Amino acid sequence: MPDANVTLVQGDITEQTVDAVVNAANSSLLGGGGVDGAIHRKGGPEILAECRRLRDAQYPEGLPTGEAVATTAGRLPARWVIHTVGPVWARSEDRSELLASCYRESLRAARGLGARTVAFPAISTGVYGWPLDDGARIAVATARREGEGFDEVRFVLFDERSYGVFAAEV
Repeated sequence: MPDANVTLVQGDITEQTVDAVVNAANSSLLGGGGVDGAIHRKGGPEILAECRRLRDAQYPEGLPTGEAVATTAGRLPARWVIHTVGPVWARSEDRSELLASCYRESLRAARGLGARTVAFPAISTGVYGWPLDDGARIAVATARREGEGFDEVRFVLFDERSYGVFAAEV
């Protein structure tokens, strides 16, 4: 598959005009810090309301790591938010497949919605401690492998360092 649909941008994921924005959520689906908090704050109460319904109906124990579920995007310029829970990095255990699953399952959810453009953050590379270079390698490889049929799979990197690390993988 050609890599032309994998793109990078340095910026704010809440400002991306795409069909679906991926949220690096916590398992509660009820908001938090980092990307999750920013998406909930800027997207407004509609996102939280749908997340609460999902918790009540489908995920009473929370969304499992590596899975993905979609909600409205509320006031974001996207149509949907796809919430996925990334793994916490551990030196003693290889959780790479769980991280790849976040990207794969998010793309599957986006495909099911009919999304043509998807924007991802660098899942698990913030407070969850995943090494940025390895996270970028897994993210880009999974997007290349699983991104068929999308017009664009965009990685939105918050800072120059992250952008540079992802650019080395693209």
